[in-house]
Amino acid sequence: MKKYIFWDFDGTVLNTNEIIVDSWNATAMKYLGHELDEDVILATFGETIRYTAGVFFPNADVEEAITYYRDYQDANCKGKVKVFDGVKELIEQLISEGCRMALVTSRTKRTTLAYLEDFDIGGLFDVVITCDDVGVHKPDPEPLLMAIRLFEEKEGHPIDKKDCIMIGDTKFDIGCGNNAGVDTVLAGWSHEIDQAVLTELGFKADFCTTKVEEIRDFL
Repeated sequence: MKKYIFWDFDGTVLNTNEIIVDSWNATAMKYLGHELDEDVILATFGETIRYTAGVFFPNADVEEAITYYRDYQDANCKGKVKVFDGVKELIEQLISEGCRMALVTSRTKRTTLAYLEDFDIGGLFDVVITCDDVGVHKPDPEPLLMAIRLFEEKEGHPIDKKDCIMIGDTKFDIGCGNNAGVDTVLAGWSHEIDQAVLTELGFKADFCTTKVEEIRDFL
């Protein structure tokens, strides 16, 4: 059994697909005059908002576009966000069996902490790393390595990476785990995964599943 479980947030623990797609399309209507193809938006999942905004709206003021995106999301997220079925129960079961949980996300600290509080799941995670905590982002290994270091500080001893696993729904999560030397699970219960993209980037998941309940057996 892996002891240290590192979870991505959006698309893995929290179903934010609808509000993210809606927010990018609202922002696209403002700055481009048309909506974006949903597959184009889904392909950006895992990127930082600043990077994606720069790609989508190269002729706009990026900070202004980000503010518009965030304001739209904050005002329209009610009823469009939920914890994926079975994820909270799985995490609670793993904790009862002695596992430790961390969240490693490219979402901002403000919205991450707000959602953790809204859904009463903040107490499940011993470590939370957001895009505001690091200077580089997934697939760079630093966010995951920082989470491992925080566990080592809390427990007062080195952690063997063989006891760690990263669970996420995007190529960035798998790349982060690969680059950090940690086993990975590609979670496909959020959206379809293009395996060819992983192969093209040189990333490889140790386990792929579309079912939350299969995670426990793999671990």
